[in-house]
Amino acid sequence: MTETVTNWAGNITYTAKELHRPHSLDALGALVAGSPKVRVLGSGHSFNEIAEPGAEGVLLSIAALPPVIDVDTAARTVRVSGGVRYAELARAVDAHGLALPNMASLPHISVAGSVATGTHGSGVGNGSLASAVREVELVTADGSTVTVGRGDERFDGAVTSLGALGVVTALTLDLEPSYEVEQHVFTELPLTGLDFEKVAAAAYSVSLFTDWREPGFRQVWLKRRTDQPLPGFPWAAPATEKLHPVPGMPAVNCTEQFGVPGPWHERLPHFRAEFVPSSGAELQSEYLLPRQYALDALHALDAIRGTVAPVLQTCEVRTVAADTQWLSPAYGRDTVALHFTWFEDTAAVLPVVRRVEEALDGFDARPHWGKVFAVPAAVLRGRYPRLGDFRALARELDPAGKFTNAFVRDVLEEAS
Repeated sequence: MTETVTNWAGNITYTAKELHRPHSLDALGALVAGSPKVRVLGSGHSFNEIAEPGAEGVLLSIAALPPVIDVDTAARTVRVSGGVRYAELARAVDAHGLALPNMASLPHISVAGSVATGTHGSGVGNGSLASAVREVELVTADGSTVTVGRGDERFDGAVTSLGALGVVTALTLDLEPSYEVEQHVFTELPLTGLDFEKVAAAAYSVSLFTDWREPGFRQVWLKRRTDQPLPGFPWAAPATEKLHPVPGMPAVNCTEQFGVPGPWHERLPHFRAEFVPSSGAELQSEYLLPRQYALDALHALDAIRGTVAPVLQTCEVRTVAADTQWLSPAYGRDTVALHFTWFEDTAAVLPVVRRVEEALDGFDARPHWGKVFAVPAAVLRGRYPRLGDFRALARELDPAGKFTNAFVRDVLEEAS
C-alpha cells in the first residue's frame, strides 16, 4: 500500500497490498468479485489481526459508501449502513423518538464491525449489540448481495460472523420508544462479601472498575432508566467528584454523572460522542464466561493482582444476557465480561494475558474476538457448540475462502 494503515491503537500495521474505499455498491461488488482475498476494516477498534487480509489480499473500507439511516417509526426498526458509527446512528434514531436497547462504552465504533465481533454494553437483561439485529445484508464472494433475516435458519450464524461470510453493507435493527437515563457513580466496593448478582442487577446497566492494586473495585457506574425504580446501593459510597474509568484521566470526556437525567445515547456509553478518541495508547483484552462463575473468577484475578496491576490501566466488569448467535461470546449463557485495558507495551502485556488466561482456566472463558488473547485455537474451537454449523455456512456463502484470513482460518479449521 502507498499509505500506512494501522488499527486504532497502532499495534497492528496492515500488510495488505491495497486499501480500497469504494463509493458505490456496484463498485464494491465488482471489487469483491475481482479480488482473491478480502477483509473489511471497520472503525479499526480491534487489537489483533482479525482484519488483516495478508500481503496478497485487499483491505476494504465501506466508510465511503453512501450512508443510510432509514428509520421506520411504525415498525420500530432502522436500516443502517454497516459503516455508520453508533454515535451517528443514535442521534438519528433519537430524533424519531426511538432508541436502541443498549450501547457499548465507546460510541465511535461502526455498527457492522461491532456486531460481527460480539461487542456489548452491560446489564443482566441486555444482550450483545448483535441481539438487536433482525436482518443483515451481505455482498458475498461473487459480488452479489444476500439478505439473511430472522426466521432464516442461517440467521444466527450471519450476524456475529467475524467478517467470514462477506461484506456487511447494511443491517436492520430493532428499536424501542426513547427513554432517559441517569448515571450514578460509587467508589470503593469491597470484594470481600460481594453479592455479585445483587450488585449486577442494581440498575439497567452496571459497570465495576478496578486497577487491581488493592482488593475490590475503585468505581461502580450505575446507569438507571428513569422509567425504572431508583435503586438503593448500600455497598459503596457515592462519588464526590466526576470520575473517569482510568484513574487520573480527565472526567470531562465522560458522560454526565451525579444522577443528571439525559437521553439514552448520552448516558449508556461511558464516553461522550463529541469526544473523538485519538489513536489509543493502550491494548485491550476481554474474557466472557458464565455469570455463575463471576465471583470465583474475580477471586482468581485478585490472587494474581500483583502480576496484573503493573501493566493495567483499568479492568471493567460487566454482564451480558445470553444470545443465540453461534459465534457470540455470550452464546447460550448469561455472561460476565472481564475487560482489561492495558498499557501499550505488547512485550510486557502478553505474558500477563497468558497468566490471566491461566487464572480463568476452568471457567469456560471465551475471549472477545477483537481483543488481545492467547487462547490456543484448538481450545477456542471447543468453546463454541455451533462452530460446525458456522463452518457449513461459510462454505455455502464463501466456498473458496475469499473472506478467510489466518485469524479466521484458525477458528474454522476442523480437527484432524
